[in-house]
Amino acid sequence: MQARTIIGAAFVALVAHELRPCSSLSSVMRISRHIMARSSPSIGSRASRNIHSVHSSRRGFLTRRGGNRAPPRRTGPVFSASELSSYDVDTDEGAEQSLAQSPVNDDAKSSIYLNGNTIDASTPEGRANLLSELNLHLSTTVASLSEHRTVSSTDVFCNRELRMDNIRAVGFDMDYTLAQYQQPAFDQLAFDGAKEKLATLGYPDEVLDFVYDHTFWVRGLIIDTQRGNFLKIDRHKYVRVAYHGFNAISSGMRKEIYSRTFNKQPSFTEKTFVNMDTLFQFVDAHLFALLIEMKDNGDSEFLDFKTYDEIYRDIRRCVDLCHRDGVIKDEVARDPSKYLVLDDGMMKMLNGFRESGTKCFLLTNSFWEYTQTAMNYLYHGKKVDDETLRRNEWLELFDLVVVGSCKPAYLTDPYLSLFRVDPGDGSLRNTDGLFEIEALGENGAAKFLSMGKTFQGGNWNHLQAMLNIQAGEEILYVGDHLYADVLRSKRQLGWRSCFIMPELPDEMRTFSMQRDLREAIMELRKLRDELSQYGDGLKRYINTGEFEQKGEMQKKLDLIAEDDWKIKTKLAELNREYHSSFNPHWGQMFVAGYQDSRFGYFVKNYACLYTSKATNLGLPLPSRVFRTSGELLPHDAMLYSRTTNFLDDEECL
Repeated sequence: MQARTIIGAAFVALVAHELRPCSSLSSVMRISRHIMARSSPSIGSRASRNIHSVHSSRRGFLTRRGGNRAPPRRTGPVFSASELSSYDVDTDEGAEQSLAQSPVNDDAKSSIYLNGNTIDASTPEGRANLLSELNLHLSTTVASLSEHRTVSSTDVFCNRELRMDNIRAVGFDMDYTLAQYQQPAFDQLAFDGAKEKLATLGYPDEVLDFVYDHTFWVRGLIIDTQRGNFLKIDRHKYVRVAYHGFNAISSGMRKEIYSRTFNKQPSFTEKTFVNMDTLFQFVDAHLFALLIEMKDNGDSEFLDFKTYDEIYRDIRRCVDLCHRDGVIKDEVARDPSKYLVLDDGMMKMLNGFRESGTKCFLLTNSFWEYTQTAMNYLYHGKKVDDETLRRNEWLELFDLVVVGSCKPAYLTDPYLSLFRVDPGDGSLRNTDGLFEIEALGENGAAKFLSMGKTFQGGNWNHLQAMLNIQAGEEILYVGDHLYADVLRSKRQLGWRSCFIMPELPDEMRTFSMQRDLREAIMELRKLRDELSQYGDGLKRYINTGEFEQKGEMQKKLDLIAEDDWKIKTKLAELNREYHSSFNPHWGQMFVAGYQDSRFGYFVKNYACLYTSKATNLGLPLPSRVFRTSGELLPHDAMLYSRTTNFLDDEECL
């Protein structure tokens, strides 16, 4: 009784109401233990023990019981898959509810049942006992491993298994990959330049007073240029959050526009939908939102005659021109320290790859003049004079450099021509590409590169021929653009891919700080699911016609429905608080609601690896094998929990 009182009070503090007696005690126990452990460890542990004993003795329709009954003993050998290629891919289609099915630590399997023994594998002693039971004799280095694994934003995270020792060439994009930019200073160059260009097109002078705020935006959004809307969708193309300019669109209006179209499911691939897959697009988005606001307010007669789509296309042309006419490039060359971020790990990483026998190449859409400026600054750690600039000593870090590559066309169009770049003056010369390499005979690729290793344009055929690589799986390409760098290289060519996310440290930091709140959300979702399962059991009894007190059973179903609504309301409140901690407008970047966002879905499916910056790849061993953390479908995820018991069909009836 005392345990029930303690748990009831703790649970009321969380959900602001007391659940009915038919609620599942397993979820109440977990939520209460989570809350009380922070306020009074002794009370929390005592109540947990009391409730655990009460709950284990209950009979009913619930299967998530926390007893100590061991599962059936398994016999047979333990098999280990042999990894023979860098291209060991696990299809990642099973994460139906990434937030819902991956608890942080409550259901982690620290205890293992093996040969009739319970082994706590979370401690060094338990790990030693596990190895002994498996007859696995390892060196003493295992005993040196820490009891708690450290996770850092400098780690390289794996979606698809990859053997680095089978990678023959590693390629890098430059912008936001090898060259990281100071924010918002770098974006401000394009923002201010685009404002001035818009004014020359006839846009009102008030545009020149616009103020840039990059913190409003996150990657992975979709711009509906036809309607002037910004969307965040989940992996199933359901719009979860929508804004018109800077104004949030109501749930009803959002569904009316994007979910209730007659006999048609929006694909979001039409030309009027633009994916915000790169940090460069924050400038476009902010200018567009500001002009939408100006147009809607009727502040400009000029804008009255412009559609939203025409406004966006004008913005795109102006921003693109800033990247080509010197507005950005000349200013960065004048003061690179103001805009570029130095990273001491770059040279160590590139030299480490080459010392291990792995070729390195640079493949960027930037043209030679800007590439030369940025890479010289990153190589020397300072702005250099013109003579040093022309020496281009940074080229020694690469086996091949391709500028002005025009990705993603570089990865899809086999007819693009290859030009040789003179590093001294940036002039171009024609080449015969593949025909010239073939005409040079034996070791044609090496002879071709001996005449110069800097090029502009071309296509993937030229690159693989110059690197003397036949299989795409032997190339790892590192870039920041989800579509042009990762998706296309992976889908079209089978290259292995590493996605660079400068935002990852902030995402990880916030996730770590909000673990308690996330765990409370998880437990409420489990409780809601168990209530539904309990109701299913009552419904089956009513349908059999064998239960005389059908009226009483129906009252219990009504109480379940009432409790479910209360939990749903509280979950909505907690979810808003949780997602707002990441971004007050768009929430967690990888998650939409309780599922993968479109952005998270594509990162999972097309990025073999991902990390916060390119130089993190220089931290692991050159022979490192990156392994996935494993994936579970919902039924396996539920069975994996130690608080779940499996019932065969006969036991459920």
